[in-house]
Amino acid sequence: MTLRRSATALAASAILCAAAAPTAFADSASPSASASPVLPSGLYGKTDPKYDGVWRQSLALIAQDATGVRPAAKAVDWLTGQQCADGAFTSFRADVTKPCDGKELLDTNATAAAVQALKALGGHDAAVKKGAGWLKSVAGKDGGWSYNPGGASDANSTSVVIGALAAAGEPTAKAEKMLVSLSLPCDAKEGGGGFAYQPDKKSGKLFANADATGAAVLGTLGSGLAPRPGGKDVGGTGCLNASSPAQAAHNGATYLAGATAGKAYLKSAMPGAEDQPDYGNTADAVTALGADGLTAQARQPLAWLEQHAAGWARQSGPAAYAQLIFAARANGVDPHDFGGADLVKQLNATGPAPASSAKAADSKKDSDSSGVSVWWIVGVGLVAGIGIGFLLSTRGRKRQA
Repeated sequence: MTLRRSATALAASAILCAAAAPTAFADSASPSASASPVLPSGLYGKTDPKYDGVWRQSLALIAQDATGVRPAAKAVDWLTGQQCADGAFTSFRADVTKPCDGKELLDTNATAAAVQALKALGGHDAAVKKGAGWLKSVAGKDGGWSYNPGGASDANSTSVVIGALAAAGEPTAKAEKMLVSLSLPCDAKEGGGGFAYQPDKKSGKLFANADATGAAVLGTLGSGLAPRPGGKDVGGTGCLNASSPAQAAHNGATYLAGATAGKAYLKSAMPGAEDQPDYGNTADAVTALGADGLTAQARQPLAWLEQHAAGWARQSGPAAYAQLIFAARANGVDPHDFGGADLVKQLNATGPAPASSAKAADSKKDSDSSGVSVWWIVGVGLVAGIGIGFLLSTRGRKRQA
């Protein structure tokens, strides 16, 4: 079973529970049983933010910034207002007038995502510095992070934190080394090149996990949640000895290419859900493939997402739209025309109206006057020039996603 230790997964669980609530509480006379949470006007999404408020807000803001959209001031203010005095973020603080008192369950994933969002938006250097400082203060002895401080390090949390530290200009080499230690050797009987979420608690063995691999590819590339298309060929599509974080990332991307071949999607690991597509993990895998330069290998699962992910995104909300935007962007695809859908417009509609919106496939910094991504133009030119169907990443990434 995939151990998807992310705020998005917790939110999904909450949604599933909420869906069952009418039956479970049908005989209850309590008026509070059916009461909906009062949502802040600056928040993206309409579901209870208890488990994923900061996470989904951060992903929404990152995706908007990456596509040339300037978010509403109150959306940014909502996020900055969630930060505790020591720099940490919880999943959600209902009453920000009360200071964090140590009883809150602090969240490395939410903090790392918020740091990435605030850095991308600019003008929040103090908050970014405090957030990065707190993340460094709760690192494990092995150089990694757990979802909540004090637990065993895992690939997903470590990867998103690497993205935050890299954005804040902090060193990430020790954390990337920790991620490499979770990569399976190429000659493993199963899952060669993939990453484990954590070593098995009983045996200490590593078992490849697609969710963890998608995150870890970004982590070992030193990238954030919204990577650009990768560039340099570091060894074809074969798995080689992981002598560097970049090679480990490439091995992980190769594993994901194999995992998404054929049916073009990753399967859900939810109990009783045999062969059910996992849209979120598939989107993360496509993002990782593009970040490593395997855009040819990403083509089939990306096309599958374009055809099938609309309902999932509509039900799941802003984080899902952001994941699809990241997947499109990492592979040079215009998120304004994702299987005929405008993902940016759909994301914007889940929260307060943006201060400004530019129809562009990338941020205005990386787009020409026509709105076409310069990175995409360069990528097409390189492919045509050297006659290959993919490009492999130069980056030693953040780092997840």
